[in-house]
Amino acid sequence: MNIEVRGLTKTFGPVSAVTDLSFEVAPGAVTGFLGPNGAGKTTTMRMMLGLVAPSSGTATFGGKRYADLPKPSATVGAVLDSAGFHPAHTARDHLRVYARMGRYGAARATRIADLTGVSAFGDRKTRTLSTGMRQRLNLATALLGDPQVLLLDEPSNGLDPEGIAWLRQFVRVLAAEGRAILVSSHVLGEVEHMADHVVVIRDGRLVTTGPIAGLYGTATVLIRSPQADLFAARLMENRIRVEHPQPDHLRIYGLSTAEVATAAASHSVTLHGITPEHPTLEQAFLHLTGGSR
Repeated sequence: MNIEVRGLTKTFGPVSAVTDLSFEVAPGAVTGFLGPNGAGKTTTMRMMLGLVAPSSGTATFGGKRYADLPKPSATVGAVLDSAGFHPAHTARDHLRVYARMGRYGAARATRIADLTGVSAFGDRKTRTLSTGMRQRLNLATALLGDPQVLLLDEPSNGLDPEGIAWLRQFVRVLAAEGRAILVSSHVLGEVEHMADHVVVIRDGRLVTTGPIAGLYGTATVLIRSPQADLFAARLMENRIRVEHPQPDHLRIYGLSTAEVATAAASHSVTLHGITPEHPTLEQAFLHLTGGSR
């Protein structure tokens, strides 16, 4: 089941939170939803779930709005925040209540608790849970109906490194089972390891969408040489782009490491170091959103 967002717009008085936003999330893949703080990610997710009424536009799951789904929790699972817990309930109580509300049965609640690690703290009152435990409980609640779509807003908040590694693998497995998963996160390193595609927004507007590999741009080669100026001049004669990040160093665009070494040898340039550079998601994100300013 896919997600389709078409022309989604939301204004709060004179403020435009989201403007004419359109993108798709395909089944069987993890899509990262990226943007600076205040870009409109959470507002968009809340509109998708009917928690905020859009000024215009639509968001559908398999062609249906969330409000029109016959059994929404069996189609869409969402993790938006960690505030919806009764303080007197245990984690296990919480899951059982939601399972009963969805008519999924106690056995389903037990299975999901085991699957997400909630069983380890199932008898603790929700008011005593750490942020990471609350995140696991939220995720378990979202999975009670075995939904084909997951919307996860900052799901790694509060998780320790072991928990983050577990979440990464867990989400990948869920996607491999055919689910469409949209993950909003500011932890770009995690998105880089988790996501197949990305949707990048800024000021409520779409910046780009597509495979994550397509964001990175051209790899570069960094060299160190006492003849850096000479080498730069020879390369620029052949219309090769170069930069001087510091004395005796060149950053060379459009050539592989082997091609740079061959070019240096042909011009009798001595190299004291040669290093391939691969752009990161963080660098691409900052470039796309203007964050480097």
